[in-house]
Amino acid sequence: MALPALPKVELRELGNTGLKLSCVGFGASPLGNVFGPVSDDEAIGSVREAFRRGINFFDTSPYYGGTLSEKVLGKTLKALGVPRSEYIVATKCGRYADGFDFSADRVTKSIDESLERLQLDYVDILQCHDIEFGSLDQIINETIPALKKLKETGKIRFIGITGLPLGIFTYVLDRVPPGTVDVVLSYCHYGINDSALEDLLPYLKSKGVGVISASPLAMGLLTESGPPEWHPASAELKSACRAAAVYCKERGKNISKLAMQYSLSNKDISSVLVGMNSIKQVEENVAAAVELATVGKDEKTLAEVEAILKPVKNQTWPSGIQQS
Repeated sequence: MALPALPKVELRELGNTGLKLSCVGFGASPLGNVFGPVSDDEAIGSVREAFRRGINFFDTSPYYGGTLSEKVLGKTLKALGVPRSEYIVATKCGRYADGFDFSADRVTKSIDESLERLQLDYVDILQCHDIEFGSLDQIINETIPALKKLKETGKIRFIGITGLPLGIFTYVLDRVPPGTVDVVLSYCHYGINDSALEDLLPYLKSKGVGVISASPLAMGLLTESGPPEWHPASAELKSACRAAAVYCKERGKNISKLAMQYSLSNKDISSVLVGMNSIKQVEENVAAAVELATVGKDEKTLAEVEAILKPVKNQTWPSGIQQS
């Protein structure tokens, strides 16, 4: 007798690209041992489970784990043994273990290095990584034109930009021809504690730009275990998030699931990108998405958590030490 089909995460269109991304995206930075060692078996198992549950979008960067994330992701995708057209891969350029370099020469070499590590002929999306650390005018006048040439060669299909301050997106998009930038990846600006990205969504939609939102757990703020030592949030923001996490735990609720469902609720965001390195994490994220789609989110607890976080709502931090 056939086993019942597993519920899968929904797919959403990404701007004008024609790509349909899983609403939960697989953030592959943990595969670069960024948060501790991950065995090949764990890596292959988590990617296989993600794919089995409908996750078709995988995001990495040469910066993560000093190129290790790309190598491990390449190995795990190959192990899937499925046609290349069945999954969507995004990587980045301009940020490396030894610093930033958004020059045309470097990003042109960068994609060849990434493709070799990923064992792929092309990536679906190549993103300029954390552009606030470079010159935005160089991004506009040099980096993006170099990426347009790469698009013509077929090594990349679409062009993206990523970073923390939301103002970088409007600055660039207002200065490049329409349709040049296909995707923006924003992080830490669409979660229970900070939903500032919401105000930008109509603008991005008007530009035909797809939106990916990363760090729904605000780099560990919205977890029971709390953020890592290096987290750049203020003491006030950390304290409020800790109080919210305790409030949830005392009521038998999980703040991370609530945060994930909050981020997934906005259909104008094509994919919510979350770092994963174990089958258990994949199962939890997929379960949160499936529950949201079938049952809905816990509105009562969410309202109570929002009230706790209201004094620090949309409080951000300067770019710098965060591991985006």
